[in-house]
Amino acid sequence: MSARIYLKVSREKSLLRKHPWIFSQAINKIKGNPMLGDTVDVFDHKEKWLARGAYSPESQIRVRVWSFNENEEIDSEFFRKKLISAQSRREWFIEQGGLTGYRLIAGESDGLPGITIDKYDNLIVCQLLSAGADFQRYTLVEVIKELYPQCSIYERSDVDVRKKEGLEPITGWLTEPLESTACVIKEHGLSINVDIAKGHKTGFYLDQRDSRVTAGRYAKNKSVLNCFSYTGTFALHCAANDAKEVINVDVSQSALDLAEENIALNNLQDKNVSFVKADVFKLLRQYREEKRQFDMIILDPPKFVESKAQLTGACRGYKDINMLAMQLLKPNGILLTFSCSGLMEASLFQKVVADAALDARREVHFVERLQQAGDHPISSNYPEGYYLKGLVCQVS
Repeated sequence: MSARIYLKVSREKSLLRKHPWIFSQAINKIKGNPMLGDTVDVFDHKEKWLARGAYSPESQIRVRVWSFNENEEIDSEFFRKKLISAQSRREWFIEQGGLTGYRLIAGESDGLPGITIDKYDNLIVCQLLSAGADFQRYTLVEVIKELYPQCSIYERSDVDVRKKEGLEPITGWLTEPLESTACVIKEHGLSINVDIAKGHKTGFYLDQRDSRVTAGRYAKNKSVLNCFSYTGTFALHCAANDAKEVINVDVSQSALDLAEENIALNNLQDKNVSFVKADVFKLLRQYREEKRQFDMIILDPPKFVESKAQLTGACRGYKDINMLAMQLLKPNGILLTFSCSGLMEASLFQKVVADAALDARREVHFVERLQQAGDHPISSNYPEGYYLKGLVCQVS
């Protein structure tokens, strides 16, 4: 019999809205002795059954809900149904974009808290970030092997958030090891090199796929400065859509080397694409002193904020870099600017960009809003799933 979690009076409201988190402060008492990751049943103060979830004694999020159906057991059949349903919802994205790389499971948004699964051609990467996800590792892997028998499975649970769950980082093969962790994926007619062991996140930024297409639509005949370029995938779409010039800027030489390989992989060597190893903040100030100007600038920086305590400082960082970019744009130039910080709300991000325009003494019109691609859905029960915000700005 599962251990039982009883909530304090009136602390069941979020569960009645099907939100999958139960915080430690909401819990009144525990019957039984649940261990890290164990499945527990959750009841309100009147002992009415509410949910079944995974117990995490070291996290402020003490229980992450697997199911709101009292008759549903958390077993291989449960995970099989979740994966089949998630794949089905994504089929039209996959077909529309000609995708061989996509997110199959986006954690809570797909009803599997703490679990990320990305598919890169015949490689599948699992990222298990919660106690419950870690506890269910082998059940999950067996289901993946059954549903995707042609795929090899690799784990990238090397994220700091695991420490909050009382878990150590883990990486490595979950099936028979392959000699290489590299592969090539396709999106919207372009080929992209991915290394699932060495790349950021699970190997690649799948979430920016739609924004890359948008960048390509704006790039024709424009000089483009692609900041924080990583492996140059925004540049691929710009070059493929006849940008006049594309300059990729990143602090990592290995990322720039891979970006150059991606250009060659797509036979775009004859396009005017260059690669600059530099700190973006310093280079933008240098370009400002040199009075360099561009038709289009892309700002896709790493996450500036990990906690609410860092939010004020992050706003300053976003404001500074957007101001610098605006000062380098020609009249009516295009700025694509992003925040991947979940704690940065869309309205606040827009305000920060508006404040940057005032400091830059430029007028900005917001012409498009961008967000994570459709294989990174935002569940109506889990608004925290909305993390990637983007704005297309015309700067006059």
